[in-house]
Amino acid sequence: MRRRDFITLLGGAAAWPRAARAQQPAMPTVGYLYVASPEADAGRATAFRKGLSEMGYVEGRNVTIEYRWAHNETARLPGLVADLVSRSVTVIAAADLPSALAAKTASTTIPIVFETAANPVRVGLVASLNRPGSNVTGVANIGAELGAKRLGLLNELLPGATRFAVLVNPNNPLIAEAWVKDAQAAAAAVGRQLEIFTASTDREIDAAFTSIVQKRVDALLVSPDNLFPNRRVQFATQAARHAVPAIYSTREFAEVGGLMSYGTSTADAYRQAGIYVGRILKGEKPADLPVLQPTKFEFVINMQTARTLGLMVPPTLLALADEVIE
Repeated sequence: MRRRDFITLLGGAAAWPRAARAQQPAMPTVGYLYVASPEADAGRATAFRKGLSEMGYVEGRNVTIEYRWAHNETARLPGLVADLVSRSVTVIAAADLPSALAAKTASTTIPIVFETAANPVRVGLVASLNRPGSNVTGVANIGAELGAKRLGLLNELLPGATRFAVLVNPNNPLIAEAWVKDAQAAAAAVGRQLEIFTASTDREIDAAFTSIVQKRVDALLVSPDNLFPNRRVQFATQAARHAVPAIYSTREFAEVGGLMSYGTSTADAYRQAGIYVGRILKGEKPADLPVLQPTKFEFVINMQTARTLGLMVPPTLLALADEVIE
């Protein structure tokens, strides 16, 4: 071999690693959209990333996540999702109903994985639970359809109660309407009156508790709206201050002093959403992935709060609890 040919061969070999790196596929990007704030979303986002990691995707290593939060301003969602679409993200993870609806409106081609407390068929996200039939699928924790169960638990705790209150976010009408309808049917079934209250700001939440006391309501059901978890300490504080027994949708409320909670595991729902995103990144189609529904429900009682409110929790109710916080 001539010396010049040998040098050329060596030069070509040195270029191989660079060429191989250049041919590596680009890192996929997940657009993560949530109507509330990063603080309210912290636990959910962590669970979502856990699900992704179970499918082999670790943020910063082999997947990029572009986070967008609307800070409880629903009107910002179309602009936020348009930005994600313009960046050609691989998948959009819509962490609540308003985000999912905005994402579906923005794109019919980018895969969308949602997590919502609403019935996704009823609100138009998918054609059916088993066959979503489009670029949209996800996890439906049906929190908006558990009003009857929560009212029943309050009724068992307070058998002498006659008037119940429901608090909803008027800026999220799809969840609010479903929740009110479910609670009204449950109240009518047991012969109880139901008062509807609305709140979408800290001041309105405080005002709602004042009105609840003025109207001599016996107990409160708080709707499973994504606006409320970030204000769970405010809810627990106001409920204690006004001596209002209340039940919430997730255990996070009971953990900070709320009386009771009944609902699905939020962390597990977001983990499942992360798994679905990972499956799509591996090549599966949203249309082929049925909407997941919860199989586990958590009932949590905070006994310290019960004692503060002067309530005797029946043994039958304690026996139903998955966890009793002392």
